Amino acid sequence: MTIPVLNPEGGFRRLRINFSYDGTNFQGWAKQPDYRTVQGVLEELIGKLVRAKVECVTAGRTDAGVHATGAVLHVDIPDIYIEIPNFAYKLNRILEEDIRIESVIEAPTGFHARYSALARHYEYTIADADRTMSPLERLYVADWYRPLDIEKLNKASKLLEGTHDFAAFCKWRENATTLRTLKEFSWIRDSTGLLKAHLSADGFGYNMVRNLVGAAVCVGEGRYDFDWILGVLTDKARVSDSYVFPARGLTLVKVDYPDDSQLPAIAAEAWSQRQHSGHVSDGGDEELE
Repeated sequence: MTIPVLNPEGGFRRLRINFSYDGTNFQGWAKQPDYRTVQGVLEELIGKLVRAKVECVTAGRTDAGVHATGAVLHVDIPDIYIEIPNFAYKLNRILEEDIRIESVIEAPTGFHARYSALARHYEYTIADADRTMSPLERLYVADWYRPLDIEKLNKASKLLEGTHDFAAFCKWRENATTLRTLKEFSWIRDSTGLLKAHLSADGFGYNMVRNLVGAAVCVGEGRYDFDWILGVLTDKARVSDSYVFPARGLTLVKVDYPDDSQLPAIAAEAWSQRQHSGHVSDGGDEELE
């Protein structure tokens, strides 16, 4: 069991970094030997700038091929002088173009990128049979060969909102909780004809977003009725892997945090709840796939 450091240790300071990336050529967020990962790249380069070994903690630990436009991390660095306004510029100068630092600030007291987060927002984009996908969209949009009914998609998705055990929609992971609060699951068809799902929750289990999308599509194309998707949820029977939509259509777009004054209490409560439930390894987000 690893206890999270909710505040920087003596002699260190905590930075909050907002960043984005194209996940196409990353093997996900988490460090892995011999693979290019977002965490691995950032820790190496930040470490070089501050001349110390560092650990980056993020709110959304995405899988290989998943993108982010609104990712957040914190990193504790030695309490040395650095020009915070220029830190993002220096990092972007040495990073490859598929990852960008949007901003760097001194983290407020009690800020923990994972445990202080109130909600994560993901977007999933599909080109169905009514919308031809262009070659430039192929890395960020999933295609589907049948037409999808937007009203059926929204009705099916609405049935899944609320606090539930989403075991049927998550791949099993030891010590990982599947109890989540899905705050929003809705669809629109944008001005170009692409279907976009917005999913918001306190956290997402392993493979959960792409399983939810796949199940909703089964109803949206008319393969199953609304009772089927409710049955999957209540029976906790794992949906087939064939319903898991590809990573490329998924993007982490936003992470919500409370007011600064509430940060320490929120982080401590989140850790305490996971510790007492026995689900201590599941720090927050999806697609630790």
